[in-house]
Amino acid sequence: MNSNHKTNFMKNQSFNNFYLFSISMVSAMGGLLFGYDWVVIGGAKPFYERFFDISNSANLQAWAMSSALIGCILGAVVSGAISDKFGRKWPLLLSAFLFTVASLGTGWASTYTVFVAFRIIGGVGIGLASALSPMYIAEVAPSHLRGRFVSLNQMTLVIGILAAQIVNLLIAEKVPAGVTDEFIRNSWNGQMGWRWMFYACAVPSIVFLLLAFTLPESPRWLMKAGKQEKAFPTLNKIGGEVYAREEMSNIQATLNDVTEKMDFKELFHPKFRNVLVIGIVIAVFQQWCGINTVFNYAEEIFTAAGYGVSDTLFNIVITGTVNLVFTFVAMFTVDKWGRKKLMVFGASGLAITYLLLGAAFYFELKGIAVLSLVIIAIAIYAMSLAPITWVILSEIFPNRVRGAAMALSTFALWIACFILTYTFPLLNKSFGAAGTFWVYAAICILGFFFIMRKLPETKGKTLEEIESELVK
Repeated sequence: MNSNHKTNFMKNQSFNNFYLFSISMVSAMGGLLFGYDWVVIGGAKPFYERFFDISNSANLQAWAMSSALIGCILGAVVSGAISDKFGRKWPLLLSAFLFTVASLGTGWASTYTVFVAFRIIGGVGIGLASALSPMYIAEVAPSHLRGRFVSLNQMTLVIGILAAQIVNLLIAEKVPAGVTDEFIRNSWNGQMGWRWMFYACAVPSIVFLLLAFTLPESPRWLMKAGKQEKAFPTLNKIGGEVYAREEMSNIQATLNDVTEKMDFKELFHPKFRNVLVIGIVIAVFQQWCGINTVFNYAEEIFTAAGYGVSDTLFNIVITGTVNLVFTFVAMFTVDKWGRKKLMVFGASGLAITYLLLGAAFYFELKGIAVLSLVIIAIAIYAMSLAPITWVILSEIFPNRVRGAAMALSTFALWIACFILTYTFPLLNKSFGAAGTFWVYAAICILGFFFIMRKLPETKGKTLEEIESELVK
């Protein structure tokens, strides 16, 4: 069956969209917790730093912010091995459990060391969820709907970000202008407020833990594990018997001579080299484009723009709302415009915006000018690099190495994120806000040229068709 015929077959086929949406949303709750846990620390930052007396130490501040990334890296590393051995469902359950433990433990922490330890535990949950949630959705969704359904993971991630921002705003009491660190440390915000910001994450974590038990295992993993009879019911429920038989035939064709246990060294076979390089570079670029510094270091950015603590919390909610709105834009364009076009738009749009943002800081513009450029940057990122990167990573890797390749790419992403998060306060101190954003602009220009030259278009193609094109 040729590509056009397959695409028409998919579009004319009747699918159980409610079932697809249900299991995709449950899996995507990993993204929601990822987003909440990742951003909640930004709102709590002005208060826990005073509580632990680290507000004058750039290194301790950076470690508090970036420690979760050590867990992310660990979670990403093990995600490939455990998802290949145990499937996609049980590692998702593990991530939900770790989120629950981390949210309660971080809020309970009475020392800086304990705080960091639970941040690392939460990071392991993020690392697992970030690799497994989009991969699971990609493996159950039909090709012509895959971009939209995988983007659900980014939508829930953004909802998690916005939820954390709103929770932070509602919990924190208003801080008068010009107060001392000691005043903040002894206030309700400094003693209890930041704790409740972390405690709140336990509610969705427990919900995710319970709902994840209802997920079916990935049909593609089941077939790879030699359990074809268990793969059929899920595919049949998604698209009916004809669709199930067709999908199973396509999947089996890519699994010839595959053993249940795959040697990780196989990833570095020359035939996988091209697709692996694309995945790693795209993953790293999503982080080094610099937008996550806006969420993690919003206090520094908006303080440099002339805003106080309470105004900063409100501005963060504005940025989160914009992030959510433009993620919806991505969901409705990814399967129409295509992946490559949106990635090109994101790289070029962020490069221009960062050049202007750097200029705004260089000429000491304050208030609305900086806020407007930050909002534009977030809007561009939300409809391009943020969701589309995860769509691309979830679909470009061959069936037989998908778990390991996704783990390696996600590992690279979190290493890049660690470097980004840890270096921002150091860059900001050395070059100022203007120079830092100009560095990110240069990275975006490099990313633009890589995408134009190397990234293939995968819109509307089955995972098996993508494999046949990218793996020679």
